[in-house]
Amino acid sequence: MTERKPPGVSFESWVDRQIREATDRGDFSSLAGFGKPLPDDSAPYDELWWVKGKLHREGVSVLPPTLALRKEAEDAREAVDSAATEDRVRRILTEVNEKIEAAIRRPPPGPPLGLKPFDVEAVVRDWRAARP
Repeated sequence: MTERKPPGVSFESWVDRQIREATDRGDFSSLAGFGKPLPDDSAPYDELWWVKGKLHREGVSVLPPTLALRKEAEDAREAVDSAATEDRVRRILTEVNEKIEAAIRRPPPGPPLGLKPFDVEAVVRDWRAARP
């Protein structure tokens, strides 16, 4: 698309020809999102839409550390419910408990943590009871 519009040719017909030729070559068939519906545009305009999208794609958390840890504890509890083995349940709880205990010893900035470590044995007992 580095060529210039020839003189005497209307801009619209020149652009249409460029698009048609690119389509014929298949230049548009391997674009990201090809064949997928466009995102919903009914939401109010947000000037920082691209920043939020980038943060989401990169997995960056914008929550204060205490709220992020609360969310992680919630996710761990959900992961326990769907865990296949007792060993996996214990690993999930041990990992999140280490983070909770570190936050209790040295509170991060932000709202109060309001969490205590999971009682691994009690959760494992409940997990076993929920299994058929």
